[in-house]
Parts: sequence; structure tokens; C-alpha cells
Amino acid sequence: MSVRTDAGDAVPEPGRVERRHNEPGHNEPGHSEPGRSDPGQAASSPEPAAAAPEDVLIILPVRSVVLFPQVVLPISIRRDISLAGAQEAVKSRRKVGLLLQRDPDQDDPAPEALHRVGTSASIVRYLTAADGTHHLICQGEQRFTVLDFISREPFLVARIELHPEPTTVNPEIEARALRLRELASEALQLLPQAPAELAAAIQSIDSIPALVDLIASFLDLKPIEKQEVLATFPLRERLDLVLEFLRQRVEVLRISRQIDERTKAAFDERQKEAVLRERLRQIRKELGEDEEGSELGELKEALAKAGMPSDVEEHVRTQIARLERTGEGSPEYSMTRSYLEWMLALPWSKLDKEEIDIEHARRILDEDHFDLDTIKRRIIEFLAVRKLNPEGHSPILCFVGPPGVGKTSLGQSIARALGLKFVRVSLGGVHDEAEIRGHRRTYVGALPGNIIQALRKAGTRNPVMMLDEVDKVSVSFQGDPSSALLEVLDPEQNHTFRDNYLGVPFDLSKVLF
Repeated sequence: MSVRTDAGDAVPEPGRVERRHNEPGHNEPGHSEPGRSDPGQAASSPEPAAAAPEDVLIILPVRSVVLFPQVVLPISIRRDISLAGAQEAVKSRRKVGLLLQRDPDQDDPAPEALHRVGTSASIVRYLTAADGTHHLICQGEQRFTVLDFISREPFLVARIELHPEPTTVNPEIEARALRLRELASEALQLLPQAPAELAAAIQSIDSIPALVDLIASFLDLKPIEKQEVLATFPLRERLDLVLEFLRQRVEVLRISRQIDERTKAAFDERQKEAVLRERLRQIRKELGEDEEGSELGELKEALAKAGMPSDVEEHVRTQIARLERTGEGSPEYSMTRSYLEWMLALPWSKLDKEEIDIEHARRILDEDHFDLDTIKRRIIEFLAVRKLNPEGHSPILCFVGPPGVGKTSLGQSIARALGLKFVRVSLGGVHDEAEIRGHRRTYVGALPGNIIQALRKAGTRNPVMMLDEVDKVSVSFQGDPSSALLEVLDPEQNHTFRDNYLGVPFDLSKVLF
């Protein structure tokens, strides 16, 4: 619920609720009496209305506001037709009728452009502000329906029919009124700064029609919805309509309160975590354990044991320092942390001992594979040359044949004969260069390529790596994976293989492909 009082020809000041009462007029400094010939000056509260036909009213068209009976509302007026009508009503101490425009953008609405149901009102006070705007404080009195318009110049005058409120109620109406009070109280409790006077007024009003109109006036409804309430004359139907509007607003307020509470709880939890981490850091600092046992301390300890090349180690130290300055709630924190974990998990300096025993290798090949004498003899020759020149750039073995003849298992036998780890990289159907070189780590979900992933899995820099189904690599708009394999397999290039995710060179020259 909120106060909407944009009425008349301009947006007025917030309204207030008053019980209907008669006050004697009084003069204030700077205010003129309503009967004076210059109504542009501020007027004090007028005397009770002089005798006038009850079925004839001066009509004031208003935009975007609906005045209900028993409600006091300030209205700003600027149009000539409204000023003339208001000034005449003040001079002659007559009541006015407020009618809502169908189109609020019309500056000079014709009678046909006004709703037919409005509220008669007494002008409690007429004021002229320093900026020249005119303000009326009107107290709504009774619903009416326009029968016909008598005059249009210099202001609108209409013959009307008044609609008195029912004086008797039945149990169904009382039950609805009780539910309306309960919902209104709940809505006020859900509002962050609800006025206490409004809650007291809702509970103290004895008249059910006045209660319905008061709540409808302060509900945050569209003008056309308020007009619908005003034009509903049967009290039971009016109660049902306002109850439905109020239920909708209460449900919106409940959901809004739940969202605010969840947001506040999440914020408080993050704030609490940040405070606790800062306290923990200060405690560790006082105990001389600022880095030992902490995550950053573990990263620095792993860096000291990694055995990286000096340029790569300096790069990793820079990333650790950046991580130290980044808050844990930042997306960059988790990205940098994942990158450092990959860098520190790679076997930069770990090499397994390679033992080449020709007789042992021949025995293993015979145990694992029947026949294939030509293939096994070529493998033995390869191992013999590797034994004679361990530091030389040995050629790469390439097995060709139909599925099932033992190509992959031959690679496993070579690894077993040499006492090395065996890893297999399947390249069948690969059509993206990033599968070999990896993605740049700025992308969400980026990972190193298959070669670096296989080395991390092997845990050593000199495994036997089987590139399986290499003939089924295909070219696409995402690049040519076979061209990326050149840097992997060429002995003149692979000692500085550069994965896009790592961003630093990695030595593949010790891998037996």
C-alpha cells in the first residue's frame, strides 16, 4: 500500500486521512477569505456551504487520481477551466465534483472524455503557491453519477444523482470487512515505513463503507482500478473487489520481503566469511604461520618443489601474487586458482628411469604378441638405436593396420619393456585445433589440450604416449589439428611446445611417441 495523489492538472502533495468534521473558518496571515474577489490569493477554510441545488455541481476534471468519500486529498490545478470552477466554488461556498479523465494526456477534455461516476467534495482550503500554482485541499463526501452537463463555459456544471451509502449491514458484509482489516494490517506490517496513524485509523473506523474507501484510496492501484472501485455501488461487491486487489498487493509484498531477507542473509554470510578470514589471517600472522598451512602457502611450497624453468617459475610467482591480492568472491580468483593448480601439477622435472634391455624387450614382445615378426624386429631395432644414442632425436614409430591387430597393445608392450608410464590420446574425430593446443584461460571452462592433460595423468615427462587413430583427424573452420601435431612431434620444435592454456613453453622432447 502506498499513497498516490497525482491529481488535478499536476502532481499534488501527499494526502492525509481525516475524519469528516466541520471547523469554523479562520484567517491566517497571507490568506484571503474565500468570498473575496481575488481567489488567486490563498484562502482560509471556508464557512459551511451556502444553500445551492444539491443535484447541480461544479465539475473539476482531474487526471490520474480518484477521490473517495471521507478522504481528504490535496489537488493541484493549472487549467483555466479548473481554476474558474474552483474559484467560483470558493466564492459561492459551493461543493465541487471531481471526475477522472479517460485520457490523462488530454489538456482540454470534453464532457464525453470524463467518467460519469465521481465524488462530491468540499474545498477545505484554497492556496496559491509562490510559483503561481493553485492547490485545493478537498474532502470527499458522496458518490454521484452525472446525468447531463448544463454548462461548459467558463467552467463545467452538471446535473448529478447522489448515491447514499447503505446504513444496514448483514453478517456476510461484516465478515468481509473483518477480513479486509486483517489483510490491511498485514500489508502495513510488510511495508518498511508504514505510518502508524494509518494503522490506527483502519482499526478505529466503524463505518464499513468508509473503511473500504479509505483502504482503496491508499492502495497502490492504477487510476482506472480505483475508478472501478468508486463506480461499484453495492457494498458487498465493492468489498470483494477491494479484497481481491489487497490480496494481490499483500502477496507481492510477501515475495518482496522474502527476496530482501534472502539477499540480506547471503550478504551477511559473505561479510561474515570475509571478517573470519581476515581474523584468521591476523592470528596466523601473530603465530608466525601467515603462509604455512594456508592455501597460498601450499601453492608456494608446491612451486618450490616443482622444478620449473626459471622463466616459468617467475611467471607462476607473479600469478600467485595476483591471487593474493584478489578477493575470494571475485570470478578471477577461481580462474587463477585453477590455472595455478594445473601449472603445479605438471611434471616439469620428473623423469622416470629408462632401462633398455634388448633381450628383455624381445621376451616381452613375444609374450604379448604372437607372430608379427617383422613389426617386433623393427621395434627391437628402434630400441637398439635408442640405447646406443640415448640423447639423440629418435624417429617416431607409426603403426598402420586394420582395427584389432594389436597396434595399441604394442605401445603398451614397449612401455613395459622400458619401464615407463603409458598414456593413450585418442584423436579419432578431432576437428578442433584447441583439442591439441588447449583454450586460452580467459574463456569460461578453459582447459589445456589433450597432450598436456595426458602428461599430467602420466605424472612424468618421459612417458610412452600413443596417439591413437591419428589418421582420422579432420580439418574444420576451427583449425587444422594435424598442423598443431607438427609442433608436438617434430624434435626440432617440441622442446618448446606452447599450450594456449599454460601460456608458457613445455618440453616434450623426452616423450616417446
